[in-house]
Amino acid sequence: MRRRRFTIRMVALAVVTLVGAGGCAFDPQADPGGTGGGLAPVGKAEQVTGASGASLPDQQTQPTTPAPKPKAVSQELRVPTPPKPESGRRLVNPTPQTKTRCEQGEYQREVEGYLARLGGFGTVTVDGQQSSADCAAIKKFQQRYDIRPAVGRAGPLTYDVAKRLANTDTSRCTAGTGTTFCVDLTRQTTWVMRSGKVVAGPTVTRTGMAGYATPAGTYKINFRNLKEWSNPYEVWLPYWQRFNGGIGFHETTTYLHNSSIGSHGCVNLLHADAVRWWELGSVGSRVVLVGRRPGT
Repeated sequence: MRRRRFTIRMVALAVVTLVGAGGCAFDPQADPGGTGGGLAPVGKAEQVTGASGASLPDQQTQPTTPAPKPKAVSQELRVPTPPKPESGRRLVNPTPQTKTRCEQGEYQREVEGYLARLGGFGTVTVDGQQSSADCAAIKKFQQRYDIRPAVGRAGPLTYDVAKRLANTDTSRCTAGTGTTFCVDLTRQTTWVMRSGKVVAGPTVTRTGMAGYATPAGTYKINFRNLKEWSNPYEVWLPYWQRFNGGIGFHETTTYLHNSSIGSHGCVNLLHADAVRWWELGSVGSRVVLVGRRPGT
């Protein structure tokens, strides 16, 4: 009798437990989304929270199968070790082909000839073929006369400058016993003589452009200033040596070889030449200009 009562109680307790659990699971207040049980279906958590599928550092992940270890590289794929030279023998690198350091220009032979006549720029072979020695001589010539770029190529400007210098006739300038500055307006060159001998140059110059032609004649330096200000043109004139009104020698303020322009009558000089002319000159030094600049 007692056993029967105990069994009835146990059955009643189980029924109460089952009814309570079912009521909690379908409580509408516990499931505002209407999905039941408050548990989001698969994928719902990502849509609500924006979480990605990647595992965060503190999440446990399913163990993954370790990646297989790479197989050992076969002997055929290994880089072979270079063999050691045999005893008593040396590995000699092939002799490199000799190449000139600069391009050959269209006036190669002419420039070689003029440089050979001028001298002072190194050994040149007048054969019209560029060589390392020719290259070095042409480059030295270009650097001396500020021909840009100084790359050793015998182009039109190098040819023009070399021709003018080589063909300058210094005997056209009648020099006295003292210092005489000479200017060949036709060839646009200048040099300095003392007691009938050339002591500087010939070198390049640029004189007055069209409308401002530098006049030929004989003059004397009457004023000098290391740095003179030009009022009309508002520019400094370094190493200024005046010899005719507002005309004088001075260092160029633009690229000397720009032949499309010129001075307003002055005799423009490269920096090195302006310094040298200044050192040789003085008030009273003679200045002789011959010829006329083409186009003026």
